[in-house]
Amino acid sequence: MVSQLPPSNEHLDNQMVKMEVNLDDIPGEWLGYVMDMLFEAGANDVFYTPIYMKKNRPGVLLQLLCSEKHINTMKEILFKETTTLGIRYYPLTVHRLERKFRKVTTMWGPVTVKEGMYNGQIVQCAPEFEECKSIARLHDIPVKKVYEMVWKALGREE
Repeated sequence: MVSQLPPSNEHLDNQMVKMEVNLDDIPGEWLGYVMDMLFEAGANDVFYTPIYMKKNRPGVLLQLLCSEKHINTMKEILFKETTTLGIRYYPLTVHRLERKFRKVTTMWGPVTVKEGMYNGQIVQCAPEFEECKSIARLHDIPVKKVYEMVWKALGREE
């Protein structure tokens, strides 16, 4: 199977769905496992929020974003791997920025920087964390120092 990369141009994605479940009786260890499964099955984002449910019971709100084509897969994972008895889901539009990547040279080697473009202008800019982490570990330096070097190479102080 050939994986298709998402479009890197700025666009509105009208084929998205937000799904959510309230969980008050699930072991915490399961949550990370479920998150991994949802990402592996095509979720774009998965996040947890602490909530209080009926009878003032503490719980967790699990929310995920995915394309419409993954709804049934996500439902199957949520019903089989969590304690939920029901799933709420509704359509969602996502405005995605154009993405550009460029290499920045640091004293420890190149780092990829992702730029988010809105109406043709850079509005977001971030070094790729995994590359910065690898450099930090390889050279036994704080990851913060790698980021600082990237910002300097970009002519910014952040």
